[in-house]
Amino acid sequence: MYRLGYLSQASSNEVLPETRGLGLSGLRKGLRDIGWTEGENLVIEARFTEGKPERLAGLAADLIRLNVDAIVAPDTPTARAARQATTTVPIVMLTGDPVAAGLVASLAKPGGNVTGIANQMLEVRARAIQTLLEAVPGISEIGYLVRPDNPAVVQGWQAVKALPLRPGVRLRRFDVSQAADLERAIAMMARERIGAMVVPADQHFISQRGLIGALAAKNRLPWLSGYPIFVEAGALMSYGPDHRQVWQRIVWYVDRILKGAKPADLPVEQPTKFELVINCASRES
Repeated sequence: MYRLGYLSQASSNEVLPETRGLGLSGLRKGLRDIGWTEGENLVIEARFTEGKPERLAGLAADLIRLNVDAIVAPDTPTARAARQATTTVPIVMLTGDPVAAGLVASLAKPGGNVTGIANQMLEVRARAIQTLLEAVPGISEIGYLVRPDNPAVVQGWQAVKALPLRPGVRLRRFDVSQAADLERAIAMMARERIGAMVVPADQHFISQRGLIGALAAKNRLPWLSGYPIFVEAGALMSYGPDHRQVWQRIVWYVDRILKGAKPADLPVEQPTKFELVINCASRES
């Protein structure tokens, strides 16, 4: 019987259905499809911050006390919390730039106890914003939501703000730490006539996607993100890695590690398949 930890910044009631193939439900289905059965040869210990990032360290320590055989950490803050809690238990991450975050030595030779997927690339962000500019002509300013306590989002902002955009277009940063900040930030964008908004694929923003969609619709603000589930919440479009494929690879890492592979010997992968999803209903409105 193997014990697998799962550490998430989302809420436990935000777990997506298995048909999405994402997150905890996608992990469970993927493992089941290749022979791992909960209650027979596998126990999954899932821990959620319920939107309170200050709980991460305690939850990571809790998983270590349970003697888990590996931990899945689906973003940079959870991967960092797990890494700070242990240097021996294998960690399978899904992060932005794991080298810059200090999680691995390099993508080819991660070293230590962390490996997984690095899913944020500057070229992808540049292409996404360029596509947004083509879809919504006449934009002069784009609002970019940043969660200061997520290093990957901050690093993403630093990279994106240096992009050579169309002449006359500039990006503006709006910091958001909690749900109340979302309303203030989006209302400010509307007052200052920001032409569109970019929402990074952060676990907190994923759990708040319904609120983001409602606020953006109220203020008639077109927006872009990296997950198709944001389009279902009202985003004009999403562009980014095929996250079903990404989670299939996360399952592959977990399977290899539970069968004895060492994270240091498993190179960090980057996505090879990307998808653009357009919300026709949003565009027509």
